[in-house]
Amino acid sequence: MTRLVLWDVDHTLIDTRGVGRELSAVAFSQTTGQPMRQQARIDGITEPVIFRETAKLHGLATDRTDFERFARALAAAHLDRAAELRERGHALPGAAAVLDALTDVGVRQTVVSGNIRAVAELKLQVFGLDAPILWELGAYGEDHDVRADLVDLSLHRAHTAAADAVLIGDTPADVEGAHANGVRVIAVATGRSDEAALREAGAEVVLPGLRDTELLVKLVCSGG
Repeated sequence: MTRLVLWDVDHTLIDTRGVGRELSAVAFSQTTGQPMRQQARIDGITEPVIFRETAKLHGLATDRTDFERFARALAAAHLDRAAELRERGHALPGAAAVLDALTDVGVRQTVVSGNIRAVAELKLQVFGLDAPILWELGAYGEDHDVRADLVDLSLHRAHTAAADAVLIGDTPADVEGAHANGVRVIAVATGRSDEAALREAGAEVVLPGLRDTELLVKLVCSGG
């Protein structure tokens, strides 16, 4: 039986409906003194890489200290506008039900996300999805630049073998990061990547979303 589920956040469990990008722009301006005219590719990419590459698009060179300032500003912006995030964004259909159902059958659940931890926590809290998550077992944008390293770190924090874990995410980067560590993937076509792209990336299972709670619990617990 799978003992650990590693959840992605954005477009897997929730959709911020553009609020996330707006808050990134606020934090970018506060950190660099320049408005964010464009943003680097974000799907499946960790927050420090997004910040660094976005800065390059504006002719700026940044270091770790700059990212840490950006991360603090980003967390503060999400806290300040949590009510707006709740009003404009939403939990994806089936997310709450499957989180609760997996908890009920004894599966541990955490988050492996390119978000910094403070933002990941707030996003799930806003939509009432945070209670089943064992945050200390997860891995987040401030931990590593590369998603595969985040998966590896979470396995170590959870003292769990790759064979006893499954990652649920919506991008080819989620698939690649999991497979780099020998972790099985259930991919959901709830983001910008369609089912064909997720199958091509090598996901063992591809679903249209999280609506079928019974099927998801079966897939997680049966290992297939």
